[in-house]
Amino acid sequence: MITVLIPFSTESYFESTLAQFIESPFVKKILIAHDGQYSGTHDKCKGIKVDSLTSGKTLSAVVEKLSTEFLLLINQAQSITFNQAALERFVHIAEDTGAGMVYSDFYEVKEGKRTEHPTIDYQLGSIRDNFDFGSVMFFSVSAVKKALKKYGSIGKLERAGLYDMRLKVSVDHEIFHNQEFLYTKTEYDTRKSGEKMFDYVDPRNITVQKENELVATKHLKNIGAYLKPKFSKVPKYKGVFPVEASVIIPVRNREKTVGEAVNSVLSQKTDFAFNVIVVDNHSTDNTTSILSALSQRDARVHHIIPGRQDLGIGGCWNEAVLSEHCGMYAVQLDSDDLYSGNDTLQKVVNVFRHEGVAMVIGSYTLVNANLEPIPPGLIDHKEWTPENGRNNALRINGLGAPRAFYTPVLREILLPNTSYGEDYAAAIRISRYYQIGRIYTTLYHCRRWEGNTDAALPIDKINRNDYYKDKIRTIEIRARIKLNKRK
Repeated sequence: MITVLIPFSTESYFESTLAQFIESPFVKKILIAHDGQYSGTHDKCKGIKVDSLTSGKTLSAVVEKLSTEFLLLINQAQSITFNQAALERFVHIAEDTGAGMVYSDFYEVKEGKRTEHPTIDYQLGSIRDNFDFGSVMFFSVSAVKKALKKYGSIGKLERAGLYDMRLKVSVDHEIFHNQEFLYTKTEYDTRKSGEKMFDYVDPRNITVQKENELVATKHLKNIGAYLKPKFSKVPKYKGVFPVEASVIIPVRNREKTVGEAVNSVLSQKTDFAFNVIVVDNHSTDNTTSILSALSQRDARVHHIIPGRQDLGIGGCWNEAVLSEHCGMYAVQLDSDDLYSGNDTLQKVVNVFRHEGVAMVIGSYTLVNANLEPIPPGLIDHKEWTPENGRNNALRINGLGAPRAFYTPVLREILLPNTSYGEDYAAAIRISRYYQIGRIYTTLYHCRRWEGNTDAALPIDKINRNDYYKDKIRTIEIRARIKLNKRK
């Protein structure tokens, strides 16, 4: 029933992982992907020399010769121990659901401790290339072959072949999440969540990012959600604003950093009037008294304490944007970050003036608590291009900072009242209709420290965040499909 594709490893765990497949009556053939080191002789095993496990060349060659009903792909070299009757369970679920691919929850051993690692349900908006399927992907061979026949071969992709195959299968077949812990894997990447979240923008990964963009763009075309680079003109506002730009800082309990953040705004040198609106979300430390003193000392500081108790970061933004103090442009600054120079605000407004866009996204540098640069350094999101940025934005989890909005447009859509993904949701909705301007030089020092809200998240919080952003993408993709049908 099953062909297994597994990457070879010289580590001691490989033989025990392999033995489970050799002994299983459900496994007909085992393909061992290697770079020239494998020399096994078991009847079930066949070594295949490859450039990369996930390349288009490798997967095309494998799929072409498949004669079994299912392909079980181990997508990374790991120590994998299947739980009781796990292979049978994969088969039965695939048969019963008719899914194109099945994946499951798993146990994870990290630093000698075994814990549960639940995964999340796949949905229309789960098109990002870093979706967590775990280490085991169980494909229906007929679904794979039908998808590749209908939507084209995997192509000459050096690293994004598996991503391409998964997306093509997902167009007409379900990607099914089984909430059972079917195997145990040993995790060797022990970095915290806050250290992993910028891997995809590491300059060393630019080649595979370009490949992933091509794959994701083709997928959006396949499902009718691709948008051509034709944009609506930003509507003119006939009213009067108190200032040209407002910097908006939502804050709760940041007594150590909020004063520095506000002062980095007040030090800006511009040819226009600006202010700073700090929405103090009922802080219980000294944040409120610090902001009160700053507002009394400088009239440009507007300290707002909402009357509501149910606001997330997005809700705080809405309070500021809808207030009488808000300027024509609303510019972001987090309460624990700083602008990198006194010309940041001027640079942002210049893009609005010269390009007539509805939003501007800058670039930032990761720094530690002492403002010293840390890897990967500059986060410029150059994958956002004028031609394809609004499509590629549906593939990635972040769009850059600082973010700035044309206030009349933002007042129409507002931000979701959440504390994660709220700015991403607003940005991709704006990009549905309007061009977004970009600044690729650093404007912003983003401090990474133990107190960051995403410094070391537990798996349930990571899953909740990822599921929500996938849901945002699902909503947007459906809206774009609907928009294209009306054209």
